[in-house]
Amino acid sequence: MKLMRIGPVGGERTAVLVGDGVYVDVSDQEPSYDEAFFASGRIGDLRGLVLERVANGDVHEIGAQRIGSPIARPHQVLCIGLNYSDHAEETGQAIPDEPILFTKPPNTVIGPDDTVLVPRGSAKTDWEVELGIVIGSRCRYLADEAEAAQHIAGYVLVNDVSERAFQMERGGQWSKGKSAETFNPCGPWLVTPDEIDDVLALGMWLDVNGIRRQTGSTGRMIFSPTYLVHYLSQFMVLEPGDLINTGTPPGVGLGMKPPLYLAPGDVMELGIDHLGTQRQRLEAAS
Repeated sequence: MKLMRIGPVGGERTAVLVGDGVYVDVSDQEPSYDEAFFASGRIGDLRGLVLERVANGDVHEIGAQRIGSPIARPHQVLCIGLNYSDHAEETGQAIPDEPILFTKPPNTVIGPDDTVLVPRGSAKTDWEVELGIVIGSRCRYLADEAEAAQHIAGYVLVNDVSERAFQMERGGQWSKGKSAETFNPCGPWLVTPDEIDDVLALGMWLDVNGIRRQTGSTGRMIFSPTYLVHYLSQFMVLEPGDLINTGTPPGVGLGMKPPLYLAPGDVMELGIDHLGTQRQRLEAAS
């Protein structure tokens, strides 16, 4: 299934995508795709409801409606740095022996086509197309990757927007450069694992102002999604609806020679196979 939330900010309705631009509204049964929803295990119950409504012709066109993040505000956003060997190479850094972890505030999560704000004082705002993992059930001290797979609700497209000066020139604390408002566009939909044959064979891309900047594949990940879920569970409790950003392929602005960064008026467009596309215009934070 492809879970969506459609509507204005703060007024999103839950939905399931059932065709090209066509969805079933399920908000009368599931008011939000949040921690309580994923913890309840009701994600499987949606299938029968959706099939019934499709059979009855109870479907709707997305049209010009806003698409929100497919998950409501998560408990936490966990991020993995330098998780693609070719990205580590372009930034001149060693391939890590263990996952590099940083966090983003949950309030960075916005819809896939919402406006991204360039922070005050920023000269080095950058882009990062990434695969996101959504946790489906509470877990801690998982035994292995097979058990970890049972705790994944699905996958999403995310843009791990970053401010490199804040990240690297203000004390070396990555979260400073990752935490500005609007810095985590998410969606357009959450895809359940059964719809993806091989999560390590997905093409990825990102354009800035119509020019291709990133081209990659999840097959170049150093640490796989199941490895990351198992690994993180050894250090913390993962809650239903938590989001894990898994790293980016090469082609970020920081790695260009000379580096190239974003400015108000620029447009980012990005996508991952089976997970949809995003489009964000940048504006200056007021």
